[in-house]
Amino acid sequence: MSPAVNKQQSGEERLIGRYFAPLAKHPGAFGLSDDAAVIEPPAGCDLVLKTDGIIGGVHFFPDDPPDTVGKKALRVNLSDLAAKGARPLGFLLTLALPKEIGDDWLAPFARGLGADAETFGCPLLGGDTDRTPGPITISIAMFGAVPHGQMLRRSGAKPGDRIVVTGTIGDAALGLKLRRDPDCARRWDLGERERDRLRDRYLVPQPRNAIAEALRRHASAAMDISDGLAGDLAKLCSASGVAAEVGAARVPISEAARTALAKEPVLTETILTGGDDYEVLACVPMDRVEPLRREAAAADVAVTEIGAVNVGEGTATFLDAKGKPLAFAQASYSHF
Repeated sequence: MSPAVNKQQSGEERLIGRYFAPLAKHPGAFGLSDDAAVIEPPAGCDLVLKTDGIIGGVHFFPDDPPDTVGKKALRVNLSDLAAKGARPLGFLLTLALPKEIGDDWLAPFARGLGADAETFGCPLLGGDTDRTPGPITISIAMFGAVPHGQMLRRSGAKPGDRIVVTGTIGDAALGLKLRRDPDCARRWDLGERERDRLRDRYLVPQPRNAIAEALRRHASAAMDISDGLAGDLAKLCSASGVAAEVGAARVPISEAARTALAKEPVLTETILTGGDDYEVLACVPMDRVEPLRREAAAADVAVTEIGAVNVGEGTATFLDAKGKPLAFAQASYSHF
């Protein structure tokens, strides 16, 4: 039931009271009645801070279902916490809304956001709402916790480590291609289930928070894959001062991606560089790969070894089936 409307409230206060106060279940959020929130970090833990935003027409289509937009906004931030080995504590939400956005959009958006806040144990703590003449903009600042000094960073990889990824790579980038050109489904000979698989991976990422603790125990470095596997691995190598070599054929892809690739082999580049995977890329000492794989499997998360870390300086090489280095027009997505 919607809260009673106070005629003395501003439009912004009514919007917050109707859609977002019900999501603010942490006692330190004060029901969004104050202009700040309070949280207490768990004893012996460091706070992990992360912010990421999504913009209509850039990160999602304006006619995407609002509930999936709410989920995506939260999950792209949850994915970063997972790769840091952190558990979520809560988040702040900033919304910049065009005039045409009203109750028909906000109600399902808030439902999707609230459902994920509940699922991932990540309550809304506060935020801000504004009008904008431009596209809708959703920014989330997230707070997490890790035991003191144990946050996984990009900079910990060592020569001899094995490179692993969770889940499958490339589905979201192919889903984006389908969204832009529905005729791709025919050209790639996709069935309905395969088409839906790719579309859904673009709409709603699957952050790997279930294995955050296992990653922290076993990995030496990690990050989430948001801008494309090839480019993100190069970033990790640069931060760690190492090189990496990956067998492209070892990169796990879904049956839907495999079907598309069989029809258009040039999609290899899209799969490896396209981004929006929100899987975890990690470097793991050789003797820790199997324990990580077992613990991840118990959480129903697949972990696949795709390559190795070598002595070098910030390079990531992907080899084809004949051992020849692949060349990419652009190794990762960039806003600039």
